Amino acid sequence: MWTAVSALASPAAPLAKGQTLDRIKQTGKIVLAHRESSVPFSYVLPDKRPTGYAVELCLKLAEAVRKKLGLANLQVEYMLVTPSNRIAAIAEGNADLECGSTTNNAERREKVAFTVPHYITGARYMVRADSKIDDLSNFGGKTLVSTKGTTPLKAVNSANKERMIGIHLIEAPDHAAAVAMVEKGEADGFAMDDVLLYGLIAGRPDPTRLKVVGKFLTIEPLAIMLSKNDPEFKKIVDEEMKQLIKSREANAIYDKWFMKPLPPMNTALNLPMNYLLRDFWKYPTDQVPY
Repeated sequence: MWTAVSALASPAAPLAKGQTLDRIKQTGKIVLAHRESSVPFSYVLPDKRPTGYAVELCLKLAEAVRKKLGLANLQVEYMLVTPSNRIAAIAEGNADLECGSTTNNAERREKVAFTVPHYITGARYMVRADSKIDDLSNFGGKTLVSTKGTTPLKAVNSANKERMIGIHLIEAPDHAAAVAMVEKGEADGFAMDDVLLYGLIAGRPDPTRLKVVGKFLTIEPLAIMLSKNDPEFKKIVDEEMKQLIKSREANAIYDKWFMKPLPPMNTALNLPMNYLLRDFWKYPTDQVPY
């Protein structure tokens, strides 16, 4: 069994160096990094407890580690991370798993490893409901915000330069701040993975004020991060993810977070599994072509 302790408001001191499994066995705890507002993947409830689709998957992985190590109990410690420090939290050994909405790509694989993707999405745009904007090209001469340290920010910046669209691109510290900028008229749109945009809209006091538009600018395989140089730990994580998918337990967890009302807003995203993830899960692997 595992037990949870209160979420940390900021990264803790670096954990002792060494193999992850040895450290977990010695300390009797596993550290899960989580996000504050990445609905429905990883977010905090009003009482500050972490929750979400990726968090629930991470708890399944933690249980697999507990069983593999033969521990009677495993303490789960939570660490709050942001888009700008989440990779460092794993690479520097502050956390064992990052349970969020992080894209697995070649640049990040230089520093960390990833398990089997739990979602495949792409960057689109949140705008106000009365906006005439329907794709990236319409943002010429307008202000578009994205979150610091994310792949959509880089993709929009690249497209803006290559196509000479003339977008005024600004960075927000987190997703919640970016949504607020759109609502207040400080930005004309917010570029982010579309599933996160739908989740953020569902959590607003008046979801009808916002909408998601545009074609996919990117394809984003989202996956749980872990240490790059720990094959034993990765083997346990990968095998458990594949087992969750093959047994269809992962499908049930997906439906819970994407098809049913989300706590605490009691609003459902009503997002059936897309064909990209459905096809990828037929032969689950941590290898992605990006």
